[in-house]
Amino acid sequence: MERLAARAQTVVLDTLLAAIAFALAFFVAPIQPELGFGQAGALSFFQLCAVYAAIAGAFSLLFRRELSPWRYVSIPDALVLARCALLTVGVFLLAVFVLDRAEGLPRSTLVMAPLFQMAICMGVRIARRALHEHALESFSPLQSMADRVSQSSSLLLIGPSSLADAYLRGVARSNDHTYTPVGIIGTERRDVGQQVRGVCILDAIDRLDEALVDLRRWNRYPRAVLFLEEPGKLKGLTAELLGRMKNDGIRLLRLPSIVELSQHDGVTLLPMRDINIEELLAREPIELDRRAVGGLIQGRRVLITGAGGSIGAELCRQVANFNCARLILLDFSETALFEIEREMRETFPNIAIKAVLCDVRSAVRTQAVFARERPDLVFHAAALKHVSMVERHPTEGILTNVIGTWNVAEASRACDAGQMVLISTDKAVDPTNVMGATKRLAEAVIQAQQTTGDGARFSAVRFGNVLGSSGSVVPIFKSQIERGGPVTVTHPDMTRFFMTIPEAAQLVLHATATCHLDERRDSRLFLLEMGEPVSIMDLAQQMIALSGRKNIDVEITGLRPGEKLTEALLDETERALPCAPKVMEVVSSSALRVTTDHLQDLAAVVETGSDDEVRRALFDLVGQVRGEKPGSTPTLRVVTSG
Repeated sequence: MERLAARAQTVVLDTLLAAIAFALAFFVAPIQPELGFGQAGALSFFQLCAVYAAIAGAFSLLFRRELSPWRYVSIPDALVLARCALLTVGVFLLAVFVLDRAEGLPRSTLVMAPLFQMAICMGVRIARRALHEHALESFSPLQSMADRVSQSSSLLLIGPSSLADAYLRGVARSNDHTYTPVGIIGTERRDVGQQVRGVCILDAIDRLDEALVDLRRWNRYPRAVLFLEEPGKLKGLTAELLGRMKNDGIRLLRLPSIVELSQHDGVTLLPMRDINIEELLAREPIELDRRAVGGLIQGRRVLITGAGGSIGAELCRQVANFNCARLILLDFSETALFEIEREMRETFPNIAIKAVLCDVRSAVRTQAVFARERPDLVFHAAALKHVSMVERHPTEGILTNVIGTWNVAEASRACDAGQMVLISTDKAVDPTNVMGATKRLAEAVIQAQQTTGDGARFSAVRFGNVLGSSGSVVPIFKSQIERGGPVTVTHPDMTRFFMTIPEAAQLVLHATATCHLDERRDSRLFLLEMGEPVSIMDLAQQMIALSGRKNIDVEITGLRPGEKLTEALLDETERALPCAPKVMEVVSSSALRVTTDHLQDLAAVVETGSDDEVRRALFDLVGQVRGEKPGSTPTLRVVTSG
């Protein structure tokens, strides 16, 4: 009832405003009947006014003006109001011509009435919006000059003027006085000198240094800089320049990314945060098919292994954003599991969350958890991933990455899960280290799964390094820079594929939704588009420049055992076919189907053999998978493009 009353109130007000507009137009006409009444037999002023207002109210209803809040009035609203006014006067003229041939109507009223109607209706709406956005406060005659000058920290905006307008509008609506915008650094030189909501566009981004000098001279040097879009996309913005600004005490801020927006529903002005090195390597954002991902997750029970890790935790956040029915967090690290459970319960209080402390290397325990929780969708992110650590402990790598994957796959099949997804790595391609070999074998375990009828479907998603994940180069470099250096790089020519944690999790969901919508039942391997490889040396130098320190050296330490200069995304026996935006399907010509016997033989070597024997058995089996060595009778169905 309240909603209907509010809508009716809007229509009534529009009708009254139209009546006022008509009255003004009628009485300011140069020639009019005395007291506003018509000739004998003609319509009186009150009758004419009532007819005009009734027609205006009808058009207000027809164009659903009651659905447009006055506090958010915009140019499209003004155009609709103009259309209503013109149609009103047109229909009004026809009506009075039929009734009395418009004998008592001053002709000038037909011109002025719609103009007054547009001006009054739009004027009251603009006044309502001005009140909502606190736009009139600075003009209050009761305010002193000290009151009008904000005492908050000065803020410099960097980015397109359209984004600056959106941000400043949000600040006005929320009446946020945390920062005072002192200027805008735009992306187009032709915009320089113009104003956006009262804030001047000082210069283009390629002249940021000169603009900062001018601001210092005017005693308006910013305490913070807000990047309105990904810093990596702003041409002319370098890590060295950002480092100098940090040295000057300027906070480098940006708005939340698209992924973070859904975690702030209902917040009028989203919180700003400090930028990090990941944003210097930003790429074009992917266009997620939210309907497909929503269809995959919404209302389903989702289990994520390795939920406390970097990728696992981000998958938890994004899965929860799509309103899963129940989220099961599984991890063997007590601390990591505690932290992600606490975060998820605080951030998503309306979602049923269960934390399970479990080691996927235990088949019995894994089977019991899956049988009790009965997940519909399983993301297997649990793994040992540090190359040097797994190289020194090959037994542990095999038990977690290979046997653990087999256990999760068998448990998923036994509990009738709809889909199981393995998170893999580009180090599985032509592996030269134990970690890569175990992940390649884990992929083979998934590819060997045969699904019949309505049973679980299996897939693996392969991608490169993740910026900011635990143990990756970014936190290592940060720690070394904070200690004063040196920053250690194994080889000056080393390159790696990188993507951010949110982007990786998004693409995993995207690939999984693609598989979910497809009618195919065979196991599949997906490859995420990684862009161009990044030089580790360049990354180290960018981070040093971003820190603002100039006396930190880069030290070359040499390649570690099993480490490669470059990584590939496809093996010699593989090729990729596009299947979705930013996602490709890997078609393999491998002839070996990994069986339980293969894994039992490997497990027996792990149980009793030395590290060298374990490593030899692992690479022997991987060689068979890659077709380098003769293996058992080929039974794996080969996927072809034609």
